Amino acid sequence: MRTPLSLRALLLPLVPLYRLALAARELRLRWGFEPVRRLRYPVIAIGNLSTGGSGKTPLTIALAKALAQRGFQVDVLSRGYGRQSRLPARVHPDGTAEEFGDEPLLIARETGLPVYVAKQRYDAGLLAESKGTGFSPHTNPANDAGLLVESKGTGFSPYINPANVEGALAPEGNGRTVHLLDDGFQHRQLARDIDIALLNRHDWHDHLLPAGNLREPLKSIRRATVLAIPADDPRFESELRAWGWQGPIWRIKRTMDVPAIAGPVVAFCGIARPHQFFHGLESAGLTLAARKAFPDHHRYTAADLDELKTSALAAKASALLTTEKDFVRLAKLTAALPSSLPLIAARLHIEIENESTAIDWLVSSIGPAHPRPPL
Repeated sequence: MRTPLSLRALLLPLVPLYRLALAARELRLRWGFEPVRRLRYPVIAIGNLSTGGSGKTPLTIALAKALAQRGFQVDVLSRGYGRQSRLPARVHPDGTAEEFGDEPLLIARETGLPVYVAKQRYDAGLLAESKGTGFSPHTNPANDAGLLVESKGTGFSPYINPANVEGALAPEGNGRTVHLLDDGFQHRQLARDIDIALLNRHDWHDHLLPAGNLREPLKSIRRATVLAIPADDPRFESELRAWGWQGPIWRIKRTMDVPAIAGPVVAFCGIARPHQFFHGLESAGLTLAARKAFPDHHRYTAADLDELKTSALAAKASALLTTEKDFVRLAKLTAALPSSLPLIAARLHIEIENESTAIDWLVSSIGPAHPRPPL
């Protein structure tokens, strides 16, 4: 959840403590207390510096589709924020956000590609590279033929032994295999071949948490391989070059697919930057009879939907309108809505300018076609 502007000045004295925690983590990574592990196939990470709202998930979806069209065997690895289970799992598109997290579920539905979730994305990657045949650690280790290994200090997954899944690593067909790591810029325990970082002007002038919304200082952007910036800010690229950035810069366009609705609507969302959503709806010509912003990744209840329904009926609204991620989190609660008050989701798309050239560069940069030994 983003920090309200009114609190920033009060929280500035706490920024040095947060910076100290970041420095401590950097030392843990450098000294091996947080081991960096490598999967057998290339990893492309998509992330940013701030606490959400930059378009990481739509960009992941766009890249997954583009690489699949080039013949790659693509899967997506995600944390599955907010899911109830801690076990690695393959996302079922007809599942729930409680099972898999809202973003992984949305990616699976939008792309039709395999999506795997685990707190440690390496575990999700091992499950992907075993083609989803890894089993649950609820089984008896004595009967698992050595597939379970101890994780303390070994750098291996507590669920799947890499030595025993090697035979399952050959990709189906003739395509090369690649993993996309959603929201992975800070998840440095998994080695990656390409780091794509989304960045905008607001991030460039923001503060570290908790006074601002930056998870890392701006200098951390030097870890990125590619910067993805808004296409509607042409001066930002030249400013980044003047700052010293020498790598590729992708210009991306964000568009919201807003359905045509006659009459006023009640809009609501639980995302990091709700003002962007509401502004996009109004820019598309919709009349907002009411708006409601919930915390990021909010877990909706029947009471929430009752409140929204009451507000909509009082305003004589034609529909309830929300984001795709919120729609995913609402799950079966929508059955309580009357047919006269439909719940509609506005879709967010990201398009890369000169996409063919960008994907050509990406394909040539992601490493060998054959599996490599794990790190």
